Amino acid sequence: MVGISVIIPTYNRASFLDRALNSVQQQTLSCDEIIVVDDGSIDNTRDSVAIFSRQCEIPVRYIYQDNQGPAAARNRGIKESGFSFIAFLDSDDHWQKNKLELQYKKLLTKPDVMISHTREKWFRRGVHLNQKKIHQPGKGDIFEHCLKICAVGMSTVMVRKELFQEIGLFNKELRCCEDYDLWLRVSSRFPFLLVDEPLTIKEGGREDQVSYQFRVGMDRLRIRAIVDLIKEQSLSTEQTKWALEELYRKCMVYGNGCLKHKRAAEGKEYTRLAEWVESQLSCDLVFPVSVPEYLDCNKKNLSKIL
Repeated sequence: MVGISVIIPTYNRASFLDRALNSVQQQTLSCDEIIVVDDGSIDNTRDSVAIFSRQCEIPVRYIYQDNQGPAAARNRGIKESGFSFIAFLDSDDHWQKNKLELQYKKLLTKPDVMISHTREKWFRRGVHLNQKKIHQPGKGDIFEHCLKICAVGMSTVMVRKELFQEIGLFNKELRCCEDYDLWLRVSSRFPFLLVDEPLTIKEGGREDQVSYQFRVGMDRLRIRAIVDLIKEQSLSTEQTKWALEELYRKCMVYGNGCLKHKRAAEGKEYTRLAEWVESQLSCDLVFPVSVPEYLDCNKKNLSKIL
């Protein structure tokens, strides 16, 4: 059914959720449903949503599940959504009033484009932050950019629901960097439409945020995402080269960091990965790239930070 579903995953964010919900309600183009997926909150999230839904003309669906992480919460929202376009909004972020209208209308003019994102305004503890050049969002083929950093803001995105039939859902095994993993899979196959305006307001710098809680292990999770993508054998020759180059860089940075902090066994695992990557890059790539079994060592260690 043509229309827009807005999916808001949340966990103990009642104090921020009202602002996010109100920013959806105040859009110049109304969405067709708001789905709040409560990922096991123990605060007054349920009551806040109930109060909001009574005065909101947009249908609001509240779904509660045991805590499983943001990937599982978004996946639940996707499965429950009833419309052909999906916009994601993290519960501590919010939108400018014309965000949905501008993005939706641009996507309608590009029927072959599956995904769109916008620029952001960043705030940390109420203070506006200027973004570095590397953090500026790109358009078209952004795969190389996505390898380097998480180049797409989660709350900026609007997608055609059918995209998830093509590339799969969020990897719920990842309690952090699940967005990095998804953007790699999407950008390796599809171009991104950029709405070149700061229509999303992103709040950061708090200790309750997943990116803060998992900050020590984020490189390891991103390494896993790149390895998984290479093992799918779906990349072009050029994309594989880019992926291997970034994998080498991340393995060296993380592995040497482990060695510096006296985690010798873990450090050697990741420098070993880097050595394998270097051997691949030193010769002409042969397809499919034969990934050795020890590249799964980062999966075995994943439980340490989940």
